[in-house]
Amino acid sequence: MPATAAAAGCTVNYAVSSQWQGGFGADVTITNLGDPLTSWTLTWSYSGGQTVTQFWNTALTQSGAAVTARNLSYNGAVPTNGTVSFGFNGSWTTSNPAPAGFALNGVACTGGPGPTTSPSTAPSSTPSASPSTSPSTSPSTPPNATPDITLNTATRYQLIDGFGAAVSIWGGAWSTAETQTLVGLGPNQLGLSIVRTGVSPVSSEWSTHVSALKTAKSYGSAVKIIASPWTAPAAWKTNNSRINGGKLKTDYYDDYALHLNSYVQYMRNQGVAIDVTSVQNEPDWHPDYDSMDWSGTELQNFLCAQGAKVQNTKLMVAEAVNLNYSYTDPTLNDACARNNIGYIGGHLYGTESAGRLAPYARAAQYGKPVWMTEWNLHAADGSGSNIWGNPANLAAWNETLDDIMRTVHRSMESNWSAYIWWYGKRYYSFIGDGEAAYGTTAGAPLKRGFAFSQYAKYVRPGYQRVALTKNSRTSPLEVTAYQGDGKITLVILNRTSSAVNNAVIQAPQQVTKAEHYLTSQNANAAGQPTSVNGGQVTVSVGARSISTVVLTL
Repeated sequence: MPATAAAAGCTVNYAVSSQWQGGFGADVTITNLGDPLTSWTLTWSYSGGQTVTQFWNTALTQSGAAVTARNLSYNGAVPTNGTVSFGFNGSWTTSNPAPAGFALNGVACTGGPGPTTSPSTAPSSTPSASPSTSPSTSPSTPPNATPDITLNTATRYQLIDGFGAAVSIWGGAWSTAETQTLVGLGPNQLGLSIVRTGVSPVSSEWSTHVSALKTAKSYGSAVKIIASPWTAPAAWKTNNSRINGGKLKTDYYDDYALHLNSYVQYMRNQGVAIDVTSVQNEPDWHPDYDSMDWSGTELQNFLCAQGAKVQNTKLMVAEAVNLNYSYTDPTLNDACARNNIGYIGGHLYGTESAGRLAPYARAAQYGKPVWMTEWNLHAADGSGSNIWGNPANLAAWNETLDDIMRTVHRSMESNWSAYIWWYGKRYYSFIGDGEAAYGTTAGAPLKRGFAFSQYAKYVRPGYQRVALTKNSRTSPLEVTAYQGDGKITLVILNRTSSAVNNAVIQAPQQVTKAEHYLTSQNANAAGQPTSVNGGQVTVSVGARSISTVVLTL
C-alpha cells in the first residue's frame, strides 16, 4: 500500500468537547495502525447542517455538508501505530448529530463519533478561536461561596490609554486587511488600541503609512497614534549624518520643533490625528542606523523653549532605552518644560534589571501618564529556528507567557498606562509577515498576538485599574482588574503547571453576564464556561495560560 494511502487499521475519534446554544467545539484524533502516512486527508459529512467556523492544527475546507481536513507541515504525518489530532469550532441550528463515518485518504476508517456533550448556555458568545480546554459544562457556584478573588472598585489606580504595536519604521506599510486584524474587535482580531509610527527626517517619506494609520483610526475603537522620530535631518546634527547618534545643533532647535509640527499637520491634512508625538526615540542609544543623542538637560531646554510650537498633539519625553529617569526627571522638575509635555515614555530593554519596572513616583506627582513604548524579545528561536509558524510550539509559548505577558502584567501593576510592543507584523510578533524561513502566513494572527489580545481587546482606553484581593488558593495567579463601560475586566496569568478550577470571583454588585476567554499553548482566545450567581462568578483557569474574564454589571 502506498504511504499516502490509508491503512486498514485506521480509526477516528470525533468528540464534541463543548457545546453552547448555536455553537460547539470538536476534537478529532486519527490513529493509524498500518503504514505511516506522509500526508493525510480526512473527509466526512454533516447531516445536521453544521458549519465549521474556525479550526486549528489542520487545513480545513467545507462545501455544503462535505468537510475535508488536511495535515499541516508542523503536525506532520501519522506515524505507524501513532496518532494526530486537530480541532475546530462550528455552528449548529436545531441539532448537532455527529458524522456517521470518516474516510482517511479515501479509505473508510473504523471507530467514529465519541461522546457529545449536552448543550449549555456558556460561553455567552462564540469563541473567537481555538479549542477550549475547560470542562464542557458550566462550573457551579454555590450560594454565598467563599470568594477566591474579591474585587474592590472603591480603590482605583491608573487610567488605561491602551495596548499596541508599531508599524514597520523603515519598511512597507500594513495592508488594510492586516490593519483591521490588528485593531479590530471581531473574531480573530486582536483589538490593539495604540499604533506607533516613525517620523522620518525626509518629508517625502511621510506618506508611507498614511493608509494604515487612517484605517486604524477609522476601523478600530478609540485608537491612538504615537509618532516617534529616530533622527533629525543630517544637516542639523553635529555629525552631519542620520546614523551613529550625533546631537541636534542648538541653533536648529527651532527648525526641529517646526519639523515635528509639520509632520503632525501633514498627517492632520491626510485625516490622521497624531495623538502623541515623542521628542526622540532612545536618546541614550547611538547605533549605526537612524539615531540622535540627547542628555536629559538638553531635552528639558528644548521642551521649555520650543515645545509649545508643536501643535495639535501631546508631546512625550524621552523614550530612553530602559526608562532611565535621568532623561525625564529634568523635564518633570522644570515647570516650563513640564507644561509642554503630556506623557512620559520609556522602553523595556534592561528596565526590569535596573529596578525601574515599577511605579514612577515623580511622573505620578505631576500627573504625567507613563507609556512603555517599545520592547522586542524573541530569544526562544535561538539562532533562527523555525518555531513561529507552529502555534503550539512550547518554546515560543513559554517566552510569550513568562516574559512578554508577565511584563505587561508588571507594567499594569506599576501604574503605567500603556504597553506598546515592537513591530505588530513580524514572524515572532502579533501577525505573520510571510517570511518563508519562519513559516508564518502574512497577515495571519500568531500565538503571541492572541495572548496580547487578552489585554488589548478587553481592557479598553479609558478603563481604570481597580484593586483586588486573592486567597491562598489563587495566590499563585497574577491578576489585574479594570473597570469601564459598565464592565469589570480581569486579566489572569497562570504561569504555574496546575489549573485552578472553579475559582469564585466576587464582584461588588450584581453581575448580569460573564464571559471568559483563554489563550494557552493549545488555545487561542477560546471561549470558556462561566457560572453567575448574583455578584459571584465561577471560572476555571487552565495551567500555563492567560485568561480574560469580562463581567457585565
